[in-house]
Amino acid sequence: MRTTPSALSAGLFAGLFAGLFPTGLAAQEGVPPPPGLVPEQMWPAPTAADWQKPVLIQWQRTWDDALRLSQQTQRPILVCVNMDGEIASEHYAGIRYRDPEAAKSFAPYICVIASVYRHNPRDHDDEGHRIPCPRLGHVTCGEHLAMEPIVFEKFLDGKRISPRHIMVELDGSETYDVFYTWDVAGVFRTIDDGIKNRRIQAPPIVKGDRSILEKVASADSQDRLEVEQAYGAGNAEQRRALLRAALDLGEQAPVELLRLSAFGLDPELAKQARLGMRQARDPGTVDLIADTLRAQLPADERKALVDALGTFAATSVKARTFANAHRGLAGDRGALDTSRWQQAFAGGSYAEAVTPADPAGTAAARDEALLQQPTSPQARLDVAEANLLQALASTAGAGPGASRQAQRYRQMLIEDAERAARAAVVLGAKGWRLDAILALCALHRDSTQEAYDLAIAAAPDLPPDAPGQLAMEVLALFAEARQEAIVAAVRKKQDFPPQWTTDVDAAYALLGRHPFGRDVHVAHHYDFLHFFQAPDADSVLDRGLLRFPDSARLHGRHRARLLLHGTPDALLADYRQRLAAPDASPILPWFAGYAALCAAEAHRRNSRPEPALQAYRTGIDLFARYREQTQATDGEHYVAMAHAPIARVQLEAGDLGACFAALQQAFAAAPVAAAATDGLGVTAVQTADMLRARALTAKDEALARQVEQALAALPPEALELPEYERATGRTRRRRD
Repeated sequence: MRTTPSALSAGLFAGLFAGLFPTGLAAQEGVPPPPGLVPEQMWPAPTAADWQKPVLIQWQRTWDDALRLSQQTQRPILVCVNMDGEIASEHYAGIRYRDPEAAKSFAPYICVIASVYRHNPRDHDDEGHRIPCPRLGHVTCGEHLAMEPIVFEKFLDGKRISPRHIMVELDGSETYDVFYTWDVAGVFRTIDDGIKNRRIQAPPIVKGDRSILEKVASADSQDRLEVEQAYGAGNAEQRRALLRAALDLGEQAPVELLRLSAFGLDPELAKQARLGMRQARDPGTVDLIADTLRAQLPADERKALVDALGTFAATSVKARTFANAHRGLAGDRGALDTSRWQQAFAGGSYAEAVTPADPAGTAAARDEALLQQPTSPQARLDVAEANLLQALASTAGAGPGASRQAQRYRQMLIEDAERAARAAVVLGAKGWRLDAILALCALHRDSTQEAYDLAIAAAPDLPPDAPGQLAMEVLALFAEARQEAIVAAVRKKQDFPPQWTTDVDAAYALLGRHPFGRDVHVAHHYDFLHFFQAPDADSVLDRGLLRFPDSARLHGRHRARLLLHGTPDALLADYRQRLAAPDASPILPWFAGYAALCAAEAHRRNSRPEPALQAYRTGIDLFARYREQTQATDGEHYVAMAHAPIARVQLEAGDLGACFAALQQAFAAAPVAAAATDGLGVTAVQTADMLRARALTAKDEALARQVEQALAALPPEALELPEYERATGRTRRRRD
């Protein structure tokens, strides 16, 4: 039985908005490199030392800021597009954007950067301080993510290609658009010539001796940073003065300064900042208010902030949706009478009362009763319910691996249930039980909207003593129906009743305590609350993990949560503590091993190679422990996925021998995994190609041959290009 929202499963509710934006870009076109060179030699991979250097391009934070500065300074905008994993983009991000000579070419421009990959799990810490993107520098990941759909719509001609550099003049016209080139020097000649040959000569920038208070009104990212640093270093009086200067700007109040005040330790400044949010009109205010609503706030302040979100409704889908959602989450007038259920759950015998002992026996008894009362609508409903419950009880055995006979028998039971229910309608049957049975039968006929409508009719009158499986399925379908209705309204840019979010929250809360509730219900409840920044999201997940300690769904969300609000080391410490518990599950080392790999990737994103290596090795040990405890081999893929990035880290450190040794271990653990991308968009084969190029450059022909032989020994599927490269039509030829 399907009980997961089709459009909202596994966090897809968040994807309602993120899905409107891209999830990948095309790499370099399949044009052969110059004779005698391989791509990895044209764009050398950054070393660990390269990644440690600061980014020297001063990116602007938003498109509006860039436009404003462009008009003020008469300088053109340079749009840069970058992606993870693709070799030329890696070269620009790790080498060129950090090179002082290259930075001189960018200096005459107002620069913006677009990338669809997130490198930090969050953009601000708990005190509101910005967390710059470790890959691209200066901007947060949220800012370069938000930039991509803007420049895509304006300049990319429907092609997501990286790396790419576009010069945009004051009137919005494009002077050049550089991509698909093997000549890096030619790219920089174009960037330089764009300024030299420009008809408009921008006047020199004279900032003068402006005070820090005057800089509060500036759109320049450097000025904004100086103001924020002054706020962080200032005493209480200086902070109050800077916040007053921001509030005096009214609609143009800088949101990052408001954030620092709102999340700081001074409650009076935080309150003043929340007042400022209600006046500000910068688009970033929407995210700031949404983040602020995660905290426990006085009811009147919460309502005022939600109302402030509503003022952005005409221009922001997110603002309109969040405002409606929070009004619903604060309300208690939903369709479900949860008080009746809570009383029932408090009863010690509830689980037994709602669990039929013998579905097949019950069905036979009800068939016999119907023979005695053939014209009774209730007897017909009894038969329909019994057949449906028998079918639902067999769901676990009728999955994809079940025999065709078992699946057909289950389908026959559902068809019999619907026929009996329709017969009961003819005899005058009405009410929640009829609607509930027909809703689930319609779902199995793939008549989804009919199922939704019937579940919406049945759920409000569903009594707590309804058969457990039936009640669970109807509540889940009711929650799904409401979520789908919210999605449909948002896509059509229409409002929806706040009560719908009340209903979703209430239904999943009941399923969280229902004896037949499942981990998927907890996951969807958490996703729903987490997306809307509701304060209760974490407690929902914590209770779910206690009830379902072996749920992969919930562990995935737990890992993401710890990385979002903590550190990689905190993630590792959490799983060490779980493993030390006397009742730890034998499969817990699998979850702990995967968490170690996630922690390692977080360290790599922040250019911390040694902690990354240690975390990868911890993960390998934990997967070995899992195999020892369970005899299962499904962790070997992830063992390979740990050795491969170890090789990458060693390559960046310049240890070619250690790199090759780690690649050999990766290929031995799970050869097909050589084509799988890690969390940074890199495959083992890509690392091997870079190692080969590095060996050729170093004239180490023996190592180059060893790499070639190792690649030649891999199965064909291990040499498949990543999806983002396949989109360009490139192919990878075996070098036999």
